[in-house]
Amino acid sequence: MNEDTNAIIRAYLVAQTALTDVVDQKIFIPRLPENTVLPAIGFFTRGGTSHPYIPGLLSPSVQFDCWADDPIEAREVYRALYDVLQGIQNQTVTVGGADYSILSAIEEVQGQDLVDSDIQGYFRTLTFFSIMIRAEA
Repeated sequence: MNEDTNAIIRAYLVAQTALTDVVDQKIFIPRLPENTVLPAIGFFTRGGTSHPYIPGLLSPSVQFDCWADDPIEAREVYRALYDVLQGIQNQTVTVGGADYSILSAIEEVQGQDLVDSDIQGYFRTLTFFSIMIRAEA
């Protein structure tokens, strides 16, 4: 199975108005494009596990960077992301005409507030989630 877990997760996130009310559609894989107007989210699958005896089941570990112009707003982006992901179960997402179920999402590491030393005025809250996804037949 070679499913694009990033596309599946993004499809779920952009459908969550509690999150898009904060970042609009600015949810990017794997990083923010240059000169992105903040706030925004960048994310990518950093690893995880597959289940060879259960075809169509993946458990990616995903890094999320919640970006903003100040640390308080970065934390607000993180809280909105947390609220739409933490503890979800059995959410159906359609990508490219195929259906997927996000069976669960559990935060692995609580949000860490960081300052970008290379780009002045960019603040982020970093978090990691384990997300279980199943391809539907």
